[in-house]
Amino acid sequence: MSVYLEKERAVAIEAVERASRVCKAVFKQLVNEETLTKKDKSPVTVADFSAQAVVNSILEKHFPDDPIVGEEDSKDLQGEDGRVLRERVVELVNTTVDKPMSAEEVLRAIDRGQYKGGSSGRHWTLDPIDGTKGFLRGEQFAVCLALIVDGQVQLGVVGCPNLPYDMSKPEGDKGVLAVAVQGQGAFQRKLDSDSRSEQPIVVSNVEDACNASFCESVESGHSNHGDNAKIAELLGISKQSVRMDSQCKYIAVARGDADIYLRLPVDSKYVEKIWDHAAGNIIIHEAGGHVSDINGQPLDFSKGRTLSANKGVIAANSYIFETVVAAVQTTLANKY
Repeated sequence: MSVYLEKERAVAIEAVERASRVCKAVFKQLVNEETLTKKDKSPVTVADFSAQAVVNSILEKHFPDDPIVGEEDSKDLQGEDGRVLRERVVELVNTTVDKPMSAEEVLRAIDRGQYKGGSSGRHWTLDPIDGTKGFLRGEQFAVCLALIVDGQVQLGVVGCPNLPYDMSKPEGDKGVLAVAVQGQGAFQRKLDSDSRSEQPIVVSNVEDACNASFCESVESGHSNHGDNAKIAELLGISKQSVRMDSQCKYIAVARGDADIYLRLPVDSKYVEKIWDHAAGNIIIHEAGGHVSDINGQPLDFSKGRTLSANKGVIAANSYIFETVVAAVQTTLANKY
């Protein structure tokens, strides 16, 4: 008897593992003190394109009819202006794929990510590097891949190359891959390890919000830290926040390293992208938690490339979720 999405799960894990390997190679080869001093983002660009080409080519091999909603397109790699960047990306891609790819094949793979999304059929969504500043700092970033069927996320895989496998041992093994399929629970495994053993992950069992801890973005431009502080005060939270970039925050909450993740709007016009939340959303749900927007409504992945029906994101365990939503609504009343 076949298991629901068994092949898709295995292929998604392979794709995220290989893309994570490429990202680590880019960091090792291209990121240095001079890069950080000059605020040079070119290594992120190389890693973004390379990771998207790797994932999309693997998905095309196994599921040629599945469209992909990706973050990047190949226009910056085209022509003479894009030659140096294109050559670097092709070289990196060919360090991890089974069969060497030409420049044309790499560009075509990247451009498979231009699907518009929607409410019918199945499609994948990919964020090849979520947390670009974390990547450049050598801190937290993630490769995030999800499968959406008829507007509902059914599978999510998040690779976190720099996340400790056990947060109580921050200097221990690093590199986590988290995976969840609808109705099958959430699991983590060591990224890039010979071992394929998986460990179930579950959200915390904190029952009183005053004993909870936040997981927040490092970058204040991604979430309103001032409103976060007001909500923490309203909930009586005094614990120091866990700060990290990317969908690693979803994984931290999913395995109980932190209890609450808030991504509050920084202005009334900003709309979240589906690739920033799809994989983390299902992993939280399958780990026993809840995810909604600031109005307590489920995230709606059926509207295309964005979460246009939602504002902001709230994630927490089931015990404190409604209390957190109420505190958010009190703090943001009439604001958005």
